[in-house]
Amino acid sequence: MQEVVNPKKQILEQIENNGGWVNSHTHLDRSQTLTQTVWGQTGARLQDKWGYVDQFKSEASVDDIVANMSQTIEDQISQGVQAIGSFIDCDSVVRDKSLRAAEIVRERFRGRVALRFMSQPIKGLVDPAEIAWFEHAADFVDIIGGLPEKDGNPESAADNSHLHFHKIFETAAETGKPLHIHIDQLNRPDQRDTERALDFVERYELYGRVCLIHCISLAAQSENYRLEIYERMVKLGVGVITCPTAWIDSRRTNQMAPTHNAVTAVDEMVPRGVTVALGTDNIADIYKPFTDGDMWTELRFLLETTHFYDIKALARVSSTNGLKVLGLSDRPRPIYA
Repeated sequence: MQEVVNPKKQILEQIENNGGWVNSHTHLDRSQTLTQTVWGQTGARLQDKWGYVDQFKSEASVDDIVANMSQTIEDQISQGVQAIGSFIDCDSVVRDKSLRAAEIVRERFRGRVALRFMSQPIKGLVDPAEIAWFEHAADFVDIIGGLPEKDGNPESAADNSHLHFHKIFETAAETGKPLHIHIDQLNRPDQRDTERALDFVERYELYGRVCLIHCISLAAQSENYRLEIYERMVKLGVGVITCPTAWIDSRRTNQMAPTHNAVTAVDEMVPRGVTVALGTDNIADIYKPFTDGDMWTELRFLLETTHFYDIKALARVSSTNGLKVLGLSDRPRPIYA
């Protein structure tokens, strides 16, 4: 009689052998902020939620933010997470409180978990006041962060996203730091920001230094287009972070697109050489009220929604690839061909 296969056990053993899980993308400073007032706003559009967190950000003390971040980090450690990459808000509302909190938790958890912080320009990069806070954060963070959709997306009246792209790439080039960008989040065939990001990588020559988060709308494009983008990603050394439960709740529309789930097309990217890592995205906040930061849940959603069952590859996505995109080991290498 043949031995029964336990694929979950095999994956978890390989992740443990690789040093543990890596949560490559989250927002620790907003975690554990789901109040009764916030609960009533959880059904709003993403673009509206970007402003709904302002009450907490304006009222919270540094100690409040430290407490929330610490609670989430402790939970991550209890799962065997070895490293966390977190965006941190720094803007005219929260000012530098979240940065100061991040500095405290970095010291508090030193030796227990590796922490890498990215700047989150949640207010956009058009207003001079917000640009000033973004530049202030750039001195503190390990990785420059971007959110071009805040300044222009298919659902907005005006499009200043090109200004956002230029600013984040200029800052990454000037500081010599890596760059992580929220991109193609809306699961729409008329959104092609992954391609735009790759154009900027070439323009600023940031080869092997850029990582794209989500790339959901890429899955809504034609197969030939997707394959061309994957080839460019590998050539330019651009990595991808997938947060499976973050966009699986994408709402139905009447737009026509190839059949796909609202998740990063890892089943296509990984076999073609794209470095893909795993993240939880938001935890217990207005954006994802039911997300608890469970890494196995994220991986289970990923493998089921993409029908991707390569155990060794999934273990790398959940661990060593995360170390690469966070700069804790060799980053994705560009191919100059």
